[in-house]
Amino acid sequence: MARAAAEGTWWDLAACSSADPDLFFPISASGPALAQVMRAKAVCATCRVRPQCLQFALAEGPMEGIWGGATEEERRVIVAHHSASPRPSRSVAAVPA
Repeated sequence: MARAAAEGTWWDLAACSSADPDLFFPISASGPALAQVMRAKAVCATCRVRPQCLQFALAEGPMEGIWGGATEEERRVIVAHHSASPRPSRSVAAVPA
């Protein structure tokens, strides 16, 4: 999956490209690993291609690590919220005669 990201031009502009990759793959989202999550998110907060990175991760489906400034759990919530959002109806309004 990371290979697919590397093929996109946004990947070359990512703030994380010069950071330690392990920073973005904490062993958990709580306890001591929470500090690691926060450091990774701080890098993402400065990234000019964060929206593209997040969109990539959402499109790819479940992926480990922090992508686009969001943990796997946060991305699950985004997907679930998007899936649960009511869609506008496509009914045709009645035209007065």
